[in-house]
Amino acid sequence: MHVRLALTALLALAQEPALPELNRRIVELVTAQQGRKVGRGECWDLAAYALNGASAHWDGAYDLGRLIDPGKEHILPGDILQFEGVVMEHRTANGMERYSFMKHTAVVIAVEEPGKVRIAHQNFGTAGRKVSTLDLQLADLVEGELLFYRPKAE
Repeated sequence: MHVRLALTALLALAQEPALPELNRRIVELVTAQQGRKVGRGECWDLAAYALNGASAHWDGAYDLGRLIDPGKEHILPGDILQFEGVVMEHRTANGMERYSFMKHTAVVIAVEEPGKVRIAHQNFGTAGRKVSTLDLQLADLVEGELLFYRPKAE
């Protein structure tokens, strides 16, 4: 039994892509800002800070990198997440958590398991204009669009 579990774990690790250096640097920059206000405290300011600090190639607007399809490609820490008219509902043992993001930008800082990511963002919830984290189950999406971008090197 243990041999089968070990083999399964090794196969899962073999399928995980290596983290690009640019993504690693973006995660380092973002996590170092936890609890701090970046720029004006807008959600956009955190992503811009990370992309600029890591010397990523982007247009300074909404060309955040290469758009990826999470159904065909792994989401990686350091990817940029753009929310467009999103409503997410997460059922818990005691009820439901509901999040709304009309237009919001965040940085993926961890992939807990397929379909579950931890993001860093600001200008959201009780943390206000300071950088905080939030765990999201992608299957909780009930409305809108989640767009994932892989940062590009210059």
